[in-house]
Amino acid sequence: MKTLVLAEKPSVAKEIARVMGSRDKHKSYFEGPQYVVTWALGHLVGLAEPEDYDHKYAAWSLEDLPILPEKMKLKVLRETNHQFKAVQQLLRRSDIKELIVATDAAREGELLARWIIDMAKWNKPFKRLWISSQTDKAIKEGFAQLKPGSQFDRLYQSARCRAEADWMIGLNVTRALTTKFSSPLSAGRVQTPTLGMIMAREQEITSFRSDEYARIKAELGGFEVLWQGRSGDSRIFDMAKAKELQSKLEGANGTIVKVKKSEKTVPHPQAYDLTELQRDANRRYGFSAKQTSNVLQKLYEQHKLVTYPRTDSRYLTSDMVGTLKERLSSVAVGPYASMARPLLRGSMTLGKRVVDDSKVTDHHAIIPTEQTVLLNALTSEERKLYDLIVRRFISLFYGPARFDQVAVTADISGEIFTAKGITVKDPGWRAVYESADYEETGENEEENAENDADSSVSLPELQEGMKVTAKRCRLETGRTQPPKRYTEAALLSQMEKHGLGTPATRADIIEKLVSSDTIERKGNTLHPTGKGKQLIELAPSELRAPELTAKWEAELERIARGSGKPEPFLQDIRKMAVGLVSKVKSSDAVYKPHNVSNSHCPNCGTRLLEKKTKRGLLLVCPADDCGYTRSGEKRLSNRRCPQCHKKMELKEGKAGLYVQCLSCGITETVNKENNHVNKREQQKLVKQFAKQESLGSNLGELLKAALEQKKD
Repeated sequence: MKTLVLAEKPSVAKEIARVMGSRDKHKSYFEGPQYVVTWALGHLVGLAEPEDYDHKYAAWSLEDLPILPEKMKLKVLRETNHQFKAVQQLLRRSDIKELIVATDAAREGELLARWIIDMAKWNKPFKRLWISSQTDKAIKEGFAQLKPGSQFDRLYQSARCRAEADWMIGLNVTRALTTKFSSPLSAGRVQTPTLGMIMAREQEITSFRSDEYARIKAELGGFEVLWQGRSGDSRIFDMAKAKELQSKLEGANGTIVKVKKSEKTVPHPQAYDLTELQRDANRRYGFSAKQTSNVLQKLYEQHKLVTYPRTDSRYLTSDMVGTLKERLSSVAVGPYASMARPLLRGSMTLGKRVVDDSKVTDHHAIIPTEQTVLLNALTSEERKLYDLIVRRFISLFYGPARFDQVAVTADISGEIFTAKGITVKDPGWRAVYESADYEETGENEEENAENDADSSVSLPELQEGMKVTAKRCRLETGRTQPPKRYTEAALLSQMEKHGLGTPATRADIIEKLVSSDTIERKGNTLHPTGKGKQLIELAPSELRAPELTAKWEAELERIARGSGKPEPFLQDIRKMAVGLVSKVKSSDAVYKPHNVSNSHCPNCGTRLLEKKTKRGLLLVCPADDCGYTRSGEKRLSNRRCPQCHKKMELKEGKAGLYVQCLSCGITETVNKENNHVNKREQQKLVKQFAKQESLGSNLGELLKAALEQKKD
């Protein structure tokens, strides 16, 4: 008798099969003396669509909403139907006595496995492989310590509730908005409040009014001090007052009234969880959250160099302490050797900031595995991300950074001036970053920016009571700045703060907002589009605020821990769906497409909409019964402008095809009657136009036929 192992992906199944001795390769599985290893290709089973309950729901109608089935059904996904059948046949084999679930050890991995088990009607108990890395050692140890599948029932219930809640809220509100306002408008339990935060920041920026201010700095001989108001603010918004103070203080005498010396210690940063790593990669390298997730998955799955990626913990467990020396040894190569090797010769003592069993739920923090690294085998992106993880890991074994801080207060003609100075005594963990091409920063980028504004200066030895003279006073002017638009790093921080999504889903939420044309990336910042600005006003107010979704996420976590119940949660979701749809139905708002182009559909004459895609700009006809689409990129013809001799752009309008000069604006129609373009050139232009169309030659044939009708 044999055991069937269900992995999440073919690549993972291949590695498990190799380690566990299943050498015989088949189309949809590997087989050996003891184990048959197959895979799921991600989700093979999903929640049924509305039309699976009633065919009338295939056509979207506002009157049919909300759609809330009494019991949610499952269906085999069409695109992966062949693999589901293969898994089902393996489960029914007479020699298969046991099942081991080896999908990702997380909420989503548990869900996809349970849905397959449900649809395949496997009624026997099963075991769970729960590992945090893909190394041979981890796989073997995991198989030696298999856990009962029932131990993860609560995790499955939490995942099921999340999926059904997203279906009931997302599907119903999206259909309601789309049918109410006759435009594809997407809403969801997490994506809408995330868009709401971006829009709230945008409103702060647009309503911001900049004010001019001045700061006074005085040169006291060898060092400079900054004027400080009674409220602690160094900015003076009354320019006349600032100049008056400058005149008063120029050459004035004063006294050092306070010199405070203190030793400051800064502990090492904690190990990475996924969100913190995504933030750091975005700040340092401009990686999107999704890009970081994809690269990290390769480091975990393909190279086996890091532990499980989709974790929300920044701590390690006590049973891992014995493995840390081996992990340090594996990274003690290349640029990390000088930092890691000295640690291997001493004892390793880690405090509660690193090791805390109570702070680890499903998975510990992201750290290197014991797999030996070949740095040359990594791509540039993989190398950068691995570098962040390794340096953060090594820094855990270093002491705090220590430095002496001196704060000086001076009284000059009754006005208070201050200065700060720092002397590094021991760089501690910061030494890990000194050899890199960047310096380690704090974990809050907005705080970092504020600290940079008042950076410390070099100070001489000073004593209280010392007399000083303001040899020179200068005004430093500036303007107040609006809040910064969100980078992905800052948005991830806000999503984490408000409990929106999980480390595993936040990157996909941001990508969904981008792909639905509600936000766009400009450099490293996120901007709402015209569609996003309108959508957030059209969506029900409860769905815009992060508090409601954060409450739901907290309840899902309670269900996973066993302190919450699935059915009361889902009943609340049903009631919410009814209320949200009702508000959309009764709305008297109006939606105006923000992306209307100047081009007309050649089939029905409707103004085309611009749509950004990975293949470039598309022009799409919004008419329900048309479906016309073509490339929106500029199409330069071979015809040159008779005035400036530059190439002219191919365009189309209600009257047909024409060419226009991008510089002069001169236009010429493409027809024989006006004698602007001869017959041979007509044919060339039509062929060229058809070749440049994203839909192939269909439109070209239509244009050609239209030109034929205009012949004499």
